[in-house]
Amino acid sequence: MANITAPALLSSRRLPNIWDLGAGLVVFSALIAVTHVARHTLGPLPAAQTTTIHLDPSYLPAYAVRTTLRMFAALLFSLIFTFTFATLAAKSRRAAMVLIPLLDILQSVPILGFLSFTVVFFMNLFPGRVLGAELAAIFAIFTSQAWNMAFSFYQSLTTLPSDLNEAAISFRLSAWQRFWKLDVPFAMPGLVWNTMLSMSGGWFFVVASEAITVGNTTFTLPGIGSYVATALDHKNIWAIGYAIFTMLIVILLYDQLLFRPLVAWSGKFRFETTAGISTPDPWMLLLIRRTRVLRWAGEAVGDAASALGRLRLKLPARQAAANKPPSKIIDFIWIVLISAVALLALWRVVEYVSASLHWSDLATVLVDGLITMLRVVVLMIIAALVWVPIGVWIGLRPGATRIAQPIAQFLAAFPANLLFPIFVIAIVYFHVNANIWLTPLMLIGTQWYILFNVIAGAAAFPGDLKEVSANFRISGLLWWRRVIIPGILPYFVTGAITASGGAWNASIVAEVASWGNTHLVARGLGSYIAQATTDGSTPRIVLGVAVMSGFVVLFNRALWRPLYAYATRRTTLG
Repeated sequence: MANITAPALLSSRRLPNIWDLGAGLVVFSALIAVTHVARHTLGPLPAAQTTTIHLDPSYLPAYAVRTTLRMFAALLFSLIFTFTFATLAAKSRRAAMVLIPLLDILQSVPILGFLSFTVVFFMNLFPGRVLGAELAAIFAIFTSQAWNMAFSFYQSLTTLPSDLNEAAISFRLSAWQRFWKLDVPFAMPGLVWNTMLSMSGGWFFVVASEAITVGNTTFTLPGIGSYVATALDHKNIWAIGYAIFTMLIVILLYDQLLFRPLVAWSGKFRFETTAGISTPDPWMLLLIRRTRVLRWAGEAVGDAASALGRLRLKLPARQAAANKPPSKIIDFIWIVLISAVALLALWRVVEYVSASLHWSDLATVLVDGLITMLRVVVLMIIAALVWVPIGVWIGLRPGATRIAQPIAQFLAAFPANLLFPIFVIAIVYFHVNANIWLTPLMLIGTQWYILFNVIAGAAAFPGDLKEVSANFRISGLLWWRRVIIPGILPYFVTGAITASGGAWNASIVAEVASWGNTHLVARGLGSYIAQATTDGSTPRIVLGVAVMSGFVVLFNRALWRPLYAYATRRTTLG
């Protein structure tokens, strides 16, 4: 039937209403704040050691905007990295032989290890400009965000149900169409939760990102991280309190404006055959739906994205080639090539380090690595025992998820540096061993990877399986063993892998604590690298990072990878 709606009525649907006015004020206020702060990034770079960070709380709003902009810029690059790196690793078996161990290494390398080699590169890329230091800070934040997002997306791609794969083949989807119509939607629930965790991970390392010290040179960028670093140096408790309050406000803002609508939107991609529990939409999503201009703009963007996803940029994969067994000769050549490159890299590291260090240094680093590994193992066990039941309980209850979401984000974002005063004062006052009592600082950066992934797994657990288990009256320990643990196992293993790497990464902060002129050091590989970075000893940094990477790769290969293969093979739905 032809549309006989009057043109005047059609045009009136595009006219702004009162909801557009409120939403427009929010959008324009954000754009003005971003423009005002971003213009400073193109100015000349002040001389090292001369940037003044004011502890007056009136400066915190501007600092918060600059820090948040850096984190969202890093998040954008992390998303691009995730869609390319994880997809290549999941789609190509030979590429996975290189990319997955590389991802294990990258997630374990401490941020200070990255900064030591990247600051000079970015500063030379834009000499004498703030933009160079900004890019160095963004890259440092990127290294705290990208890896768990990539692991989450890789886990989703490797656990796609077989019936969805068969449907994609039946519809003759091209590789491009399959990616946007199947791969990304199926991965969306877990990816959204890991994106929230990535934002929190950026907060966790924001102090090291904005107060960059390599050797005797310090570049300080205005932001909450540098504000916290200055407050710690001056032992200003009130300033630390102001920073914590500002972080809480910023996290609540982007949780309400961005992540809560994203979580609600990602719920429609859950893989189940029965209707899920309907939950109220967040207020921000309702506001957008009540507007006219923003809703029309959103529909236009959605239609454009949908049209882009429907493009057939590549012919459908040939089934004969897909079913053809891999060539053993090519596999052998590929493995030999990878081994040769790895041995060459190892030889170059040994050649560089041996020029100024001795065998005793290697022995020291290996012992430090074993000590840090013991801390990581103990903390992983504690985190799993505590947060798996809590994560399952939250994930299975949408109401609890809405309440826990901002709380978990804030706790995950809480930098370990802000707890230094409590730990340092308590350790000095009670005369206890710093090697033991600084260890809980590592748990702050470890536990949230497990919690967020378990919540994502429980939230994505199919409703029809819940109904089946309820109909058969499966409960208690049997329910945990036969229903929920197999259902969330791929998510848990993904969280455990990133938590393990995050714990090694957090050791750089947790094994060295300072409060004013009081410095406490716990022996371990993290404190070794931190001290080498402070001294500007590049050979010791290289040695520490190489040994840490070796520990992480061996640990993952011995435990997490076999468990991940089991989870992929035995617990994939469909």
